Amino acid sequence: MTTTAAPPPTPAPTPTPTPPLSAAPGRLPHGAGFWIIALAFASELAFCAVPTPLYAIYQQRDGFPTIVLTVIFAAYAVGVMLSLYLAGHVSDWLGRRRVILGSLLLNLLAAILFLVWNDVAGLLLARFVSGLGIGILTATATAHLSELGAAANHAKGRVALVSTFANLGGIGLGPLIGGLLATWSTRPLSTPYLAFAILLAVEGILVAFVPETVERREERPAYRPQRVAVPAAGRGAFWAAGAAAFGAFAVFGTLMGLSSTFLVALLGLHSHLLAGLSPFVLFMAAALAQIATVRLAPGPQIRLAIALAALGLVSTGIAAVIASLALFLVGGGITGAGIGILFRAALGTVAAVADAERRGEALAGTFLIAYAGMTIPPLLTAAALTVWPALPVLVSLLAFAALLVLLSGSRMLRH
Repeated sequence: MTTTAAPPPTPAPTPTPTPPLSAAPGRLPHGAGFWIIALAFASELAFCAVPTPLYAIYQQRDGFPTIVLTVIFAAYAVGVMLSLYLAGHVSDWLGRRRVILGSLLLNLLAAILFLVWNDVAGLLLARFVSGLGIGILTATATAHLSELGAAANHAKGRVALVSTFANLGGIGLGPLIGGLLATWSTRPLSTPYLAFAILLAVEGILVAFVPETVERREERPAYRPQRVAVPAAGRGAFWAAGAAAFGAFAVFGTLMGLSSTFLVALLGLHSHLLAGLSPFVLFMAAALAQIATVRLAPGPQIRLAIALAALGLVSTGIAAVIASLALFLVGGGITGAGIGILFRAALGTVAAVADAERRGEALAGTFLIAYAGMTIPPLLTAAALTVWPALPVLVSLLAFAALLVLLSGSRMLRH
């Protein structure tokens, strides 16, 4: 991924967002389209997180070692990053709606794979395909919501809030749904995927009637992988926001990777519901904190984010030392609140400095950086647990996460 300054205007047509006053014939109003895209965004993110509490069932059934779970997670992350790099930006000239439909179809395929091929090889493939779908979705849906919201005269604050809430709230709901079904369903390894397959199919039909917000070029540009094109004056702010997104997702990945270790290794608990509850608290706290702080100025927001994340990570570390489930959940919630605020500030910065015709590309670059942050901690956790006991690994990784938040948040404050 290379960084270049945005080129000067040329007579050639460019894919510009178009917020018309009324939708094209046969399309839904922009306001209705906004909420349909938000629902599809949240549903796909929930689907990608549904397997989190189900992995223990797969592991118990098939008897594979813990390192295999890390490889399965890595397959998803590789799919996300590969998709972001190769296709995260194509909606800027291919169109938002078409790319979102593609992401829905990929995750529908992943749901079918989960249903019909659920050994280790099938899990690896299903998670990789799901990652491909999420990779092309995140930046595209974020940009589409921004443009649909503008066309429907929604306030910018509401648009940003719905976008980030769909992202983080969706990821939080997925593990909770999976945990509930794993606890109460007689078929926990099929019911969640069947339900989401139906939901994704219905949403695909609805998205087909959502207005497009990008004018497609008569002649498509030559394909190239992801790069980031931002004005030279905004480059420093973009990379500061990228560092904050990396730090935010690194903390998310750290806590998600450590939750099962905490429950099993330190508390001796094998509850599927608790395995889903911990990520739910983390991500829902992040989403709700964004609502509570939407009127704060950027500077106070970032300072509050750093303080909350640091307090939450310290509380989580203490919970590991004294083996307290309640404090672990509270610490995760406080951390999630801080990280949610920091992540929203990062996305807002990128949207502000990027040129309108390259907004999807810039956001795709930010999500690529963020998902790199989420990928590394689980891999570090799995490697460390093969060498050291659980408690020092937990405390060390939490300290590392706190350092990342402090450094990345401080850099954003300087820009």
